[in-house]
Amino acid sequence: MKALQFDRFGSPDVIVLRDVPQPEPGPGQIRIAVRACGLTPADWHVVDGLLANQLPPLPRGLGLEVAGTVDALGDGVTGVQIGDRVFGPATFDGPTAGAAEYALMPAWAHIPDGVTAEQAAALPMAAETARRALDDLGIQPGELLLVHGAGTTVGEAAVRFALHQDIRVIATAGPTRTAALEEIGAQVTTYGEGTAVRVSALAGGRVDRALDATPTGGRIDRADQPSPAGGSLPILIELTGDPDRVLTLSDFAAAADLGVRITTEIRYDQMDEFARLAGEGILVVPVARTYTLDQIREAAKLSQSRRPGGKLMLVL
Repeated sequence: MKALQFDRFGSPDVIVLRDVPQPEPGPGQIRIAVRACGLTPADWHVVDGLLANQLPPLPRGLGLEVAGTVDALGDGVTGVQIGDRVFGPATFDGPTAGAAEYALMPAWAHIPDGVTAEQAAALPMAAETARRALDDLGIQPGELLLVHGAGTTVGEAAVRFALHQDIRVIATAGPTRTAALEEIGAQVTTYGEGTAVRVSALAGGRVDRALDATPTGGRIDRADQPSPAGGSLPILIELTGDPDRVLTLSDFAAAADLGVRITTEIRYDQMDEFARLAGEGILVVPVARTYTLDQIREAAKLSQSRRPGGKLMLVL
């Protein structure tokens, strides 16, 4: 089968397209014929050596989230049959991962009718991260949530989850996703000078909780001045009145200094709920562009620009 692999760590230039053996599902795993594989910033961290000491030796595969058709079942697998359409996380501790003609999956859910493979493959990491962040933040129905970085795939997923729970949402986002966020019910303000003042005016008082969904903890207020320690976090703390009411998905060092919450333990126990919400049109992760496996460098360049405009997808 065709698969993307890397046998040394570094930039995306180390990724190559090769003919390799099909992987065999172990106990509790399934194998799918891949139709779509979502690309995430985490892919480039793995290629650069993240978890290098915790995983088997190289070569290794690329691609952490997939959708496709069930092709083989491991021992003990129930509730799914050959030919079913499924989506979820791909295993990435072997010589291949999701960016391949066939991939192994440790968790999955059925793709709802009316949802394409590309739309389904865009969901797992954004939905899991957003859902976990809101749960760990402790936001409740009727409260006011600020999502800083709502134009990211995780940020928009968090907005959608929160609105579905009858949580009022103020979102900071650039012009690309502003209209879409307003259409689903968020109050949106732009980045740049005076953002904190505009958020306070929209809130009409204190913000109950704040989620920093920016890729790097980017500054919320003055783009033309150097960021203070903690990037946007000091202003998010000011807006909520308590560092324990703020959670960041990226700025872990500043979070430790400031007492802000973080969340790191990935869990895929709500995949069926993600599928249900996707089928109802409530949970949508926008797909910006699609690529074939041999276009991985082009896809990586746009992904690493931090302005992809949505999920980037490999299609087979």
